[in-house]
Amino acid sequence: MAKKDKVRLISLGGMGEIGKNMMVVELGSDIIVIDAGVMFPEDDMPGVDLVIPDTTYLVDNAKRVKGVFLTHGHEDHIGGVPYLLKQINVPVYGTRLTLGLLRVKLMEHGLDRSADLREIKAGDRVRRGAFDVEFVHVNHSIADVVALAIHTPLGAIVYASDFKFDQTPIDGKVADFYKFADLGRKGVLCLLSDSTNAERPGYTESERTVGETLMRIFAKSEGRILVATFASNVHRLQQIIDAAHRERRKVILTGRSMLNVVDVATQLGYLKIPDGIMADINDLDRMADDKVVIITTGSQGEPMSALTRMAKSEHRKISIGKGDTVIISASPIPGNEKSVGKIINQLFKEGATVIYEPHLGIHTSGHAKQEELKLLLNLCRPKFFVPIHGEHRMLMKHAELAESVGVPKDNIMITELGLVMEFDERGLKAKDRVPSGQVFIDGLGVGDVGNIVLRDRRQLSTDGIIVVVVTINKQTGKMVSGPDIVSRGFVYVRESEELMDEAKEKVRQALVTCEQNKVTEWGVLKSSIRDSLNQYLYEKIKRRPVILPIIMEV
Repeated sequence: MAKKDKVRLISLGGMGEIGKNMMVVELGSDIIVIDAGVMFPEDDMPGVDLVIPDTTYLVDNAKRVKGVFLTHGHEDHIGGVPYLLKQINVPVYGTRLTLGLLRVKLMEHGLDRSADLREIKAGDRVRRGAFDVEFVHVNHSIADVVALAIHTPLGAIVYASDFKFDQTPIDGKVADFYKFADLGRKGVLCLLSDSTNAERPGYTESERTVGETLMRIFAKSEGRILVATFASNVHRLQQIIDAAHRERRKVILTGRSMLNVVDVATQLGYLKIPDGIMADINDLDRMADDKVVIITTGSQGEPMSALTRMAKSEHRKISIGKGDTVIISASPIPGNEKSVGKIINQLFKEGATVIYEPHLGIHTSGHAKQEELKLLLNLCRPKFFVPIHGEHRMLMKHAELAESVGVPKDNIMITELGLVMEFDERGLKAKDRVPSGQVFIDGLGVGDVGNIVLRDRRQLSTDGIIVVVVTINKQTGKMVSGPDIVSRGFVYVRESEELMDEAKEKVRQALVTCEQNKVTEWGVLKSSIRDSLNQYLYEKIKRRPVILPIIMEV
């Protein structure tokens, strides 16, 4: 290996956070990208629809990028691909189901015909530029998931994001332990591994246990059964359909993402649906309650999801009532606990029996717990270890696990977004930074909402807005009319006339002072209005509304 050929890893997303996963790998002058996901907005991001990684570095180095390699079809790994492909035109590699789900997204963006999608399967090996990438089968909460082994002159880089070791998977395909052990025998330079469940001891339960629980619940339920789960969990959907078939119930789907995933998974052969079991939602009123299973989205309490609309009696076809059994077959994603709790409370109020407790066996994680994480470390025996895919405390716990199985502490690195990790013959070092962070998607706008806009939105939501309208003589600079004050979300003007009158007087005094000082520049006049009003209102009622001065000339 030439000294100038170094291996560099740069995380642009999914480090110290849950979502918008994106890892950049550089070998010599070539670059590949692993995953391009989205993250859903937090409560302090009003109006934002999605959050994607900052891809400035990739756009600036577009000619060096040789391809995008996808590990699986979850939103936090493929949701950002359409936005990336609008900026750089490169091949996208993924398994059959992953690309099937991606095509639906690309169609929404009008990119389905122009995108260069290249299907791979576990066991394949792809050469692209300086890269030699091998795909290794692992288990997760969606089918067709792969880890990546990127072969370099310094050894393999193993990237295992979102995995668990399921000994009894629904599709019968156990993770490829042999390949991980073989990679470890030949020499793994660095292992990057999923940290989501690094705080949890033991092993993650098999997906098959959920199917057994569903069978028991279905057998004893007398009314309608509604199951809320992740649309992408094809194996969970299969088990729900199998349980419904055994109890001779019809299955109705609701929720746009649920319909899309079932359509794609059925066409590609990942979902086996018995003949005659599916029913149309329009026929629900004509069906007996004990002959129906409804599979729906909304397990995370999303405001516009089908389950939320049902709980609030706002769904056009389905309302929850006494005798219904609702199964929440998912655990809340960190941050969603409050919204999920609200939906569960509402479902109980409507008279439904709600089964949601994790210990009842209605859900199992798709992420490895501590013993599985240690097993992967022992199979790969990496020289260096970088925990990925998790919040900072999870990364720290994973680092402790790696140290406990023998990875030297000095060879473990907890990195940050944008930090360049460089490997050469001498070892690993952190070197330089590249642009990184969050890009907000709001409607059709990409990146036009920034921190300043979010700050204004937060201020508007907490303290409201005041619009001050003043008319000034263009020649003399004297105030002709006004000031008039319009308030929204601040105080009700009719009930606060004294406050508003005093506020007008403060504005009038500020403008008189400007007139005496022969100030006619609009920017200065607006600042004077804003400063005087801001100070007065805070002293009076301890609020800081957004103050918007409007000056008209006649």
